[in-house]
Amino acid sequence: MSSLGPSTSKRAPKSAPSSSLLDKLAAVLPQGYKFGVHHLSTPPSKTEALCSAPPNERPDKTYGESHFLAISIDSRSDATAASKRASPGADDAKDTEAPKKVLVFAIEIFIFTTAYQTTFFVSKADSTGFLQLLNLPKGAPSPVREVASIFLTYLLEHRRRKNIQSVINLFARAQDQYLFPGSVENKGKHVLNDFGLVRWWCRVLNPLLEGPKKEPWGSTKGYLIVPGLEEPQMRALMPQTAASATNWSIGHPMARISHYTAEFDWVPPRCLIPRYPDDPKSRFRDELDEEASKWKKDMGSWKSVKTLDQFWEMMAYRQECSSGRLTGFVWLVFDPKESTEVAATTPPKLTTPTTSFSAAVDTALPRPPATPPRRRVDISAYTPQSSPLKLNLGSTPSKPKTTKKKIDKKKLSGPIIPRPPKVKTEQRNYTSNRPNTTAYYHWPLEGRGDRIVDESDFKRIVELLLHLDFSTLEKGTASTRRWISEAAMGVKWGQEVTGRRIPAPSFGLSNGGAGQVTNLAGLVRMESVSQAADGSGVNVLASGLVRKKVKTEEPASSSAESAPVQGVNVLGAGLVRKKPKA
Repeated sequence: MSSLGPSTSKRAPKSAPSSSLLDKLAAVLPQGYKFGVHHLSTPPSKTEALCSAPPNERPDKTYGESHFLAISIDSRSDATAASKRASPGADDAKDTEAPKKVLVFAIEIFIFTTAYQTTFFVSKADSTGFLQLLNLPKGAPSPVREVASIFLTYLLEHRRRKNIQSVINLFARAQDQYLFPGSVENKGKHVLNDFGLVRWWCRVLNPLLEGPKKEPWGSTKGYLIVPGLEEPQMRALMPQTAASATNWSIGHPMARISHYTAEFDWVPPRCLIPRYPDDPKSRFRDELDEEASKWKKDMGSWKSVKTLDQFWEMMAYRQECSSGRLTGFVWLVFDPKESTEVAATTPPKLTTPTTSFSAAVDTALPRPPATPPRRRVDISAYTPQSSPLKLNLGSTPSKPKTTKKKIDKKKLSGPIIPRPPKVKTEQRNYTSNRPNTTAYYHWPLEGRGDRIVDESDFKRIVELLLHLDFSTLEKGTASTRRWISEAAMGVKWGQEVTGRRIPAPSFGLSNGGAGQVTNLAGLVRMESVSQAADGSGVNVLASGLVRKKVKTEEPASSSAESAPVQGVNVLGAGLVRKKPKA
């Protein structure tokens, strides 16, 4: 079992600190607030292929990589520290006291890479509800949503490969708690319902399609499908922006993101559905495999489902989708730019010589490109080939047995001199001693975590978090301290970042933030009529804008009649209607 400490030996390169991630997080976090960043990752290692290979084909060589990001804050809020500041000298004690960290958000992402594609699967994301201790202004952007979007952007930027497609995939399922046990008992935690969670994830992923990082890609597209909902209902869950109509689409891109569809005329639907950990569509895929016989499974066909459309129709009645709750599946597809180097390196097609003149003339004429033949084989006519290992080995001559001579061991004699013990002065981590770039993955120094562990230690650290308690603030701080110390194994782990994002102005409302201004816009307009010397009134709007009334020209006789009289309250012009004289 490899050690958990960071590499300090010259043989194993030490991972560079993720300074670019800290800079990106500081740009979106609220100004003046401090956050702790704990980034854990594993090196790329061989894993099972996501999709099954078509018949008579080998599965893709796949490498897997795991990332876990946790955000913490100081639990000493103004409310809890008020009692300490009441006594003399409490401020000095508070400044020297060590900060009590408590986790507020965590997200787990798996990266699968092949020679054709890089896939980012969002496994889990959860919050504790202790973010309310910061007393952020009302209407400010949610730091949880900003951190999730920035972390995905960071991994996508550093895992981008030339002429290789990248895909982000997740499924949104509403649940009280995923990573922090007992956090549902915290009143500050806001648990979203099914519709709210799908809409929230679409808003998290939308900046990746509309942000400035879109330039390196040739085309970007988002896909959403919610089994059991109609298309207008799914449209309402998408971000309501100007570019959402072109950036988002209803459906799934499974046939588009598979390289088998570009190589073969027909691909079984079983070979287009990936196998992710703890995924509803993966479990339904396994159920269909159990229903089919082993003979049909080798051919890539199922008994009841024949197409992808049938798969998603039946998905609405299986797994979590049939338990009375909605489950949304989201994809983001990033296609690379078409490069001229790939077209230049493709060898030209050679025509085979023919004996007849007519055949030679036909080959010279341009022909439309032909698709490869269907790989589908009739199941009834399919017979498995015999293995070449099952051969008649009786005719092969056997090698004669050789007898080894026994060597007499020399008997040791004399005094026994003990060897001096070797003292371990450094801790090595051989998980980092791997190539950065191969034909199947890209593992740069900047895209790694602060701590690099193997897959077994990564699972142990994440499983430890699932056995802690975050129901109260005291239990949350104790669980956070235990998790960080056991994951670090005596080594200082975690970095601190201070937010630099200036909050949005409140538009002059005393009790209003950005959200209250949105609710009041178009509904309430406060007007105050100010008495001027010439009698003209001024309407003051709630947003601080001033709109003067248009002056109406009156005849000279009306001005004489409207002269002020002592002892009578005179209102503004146009608001007094005289009583007709008898």
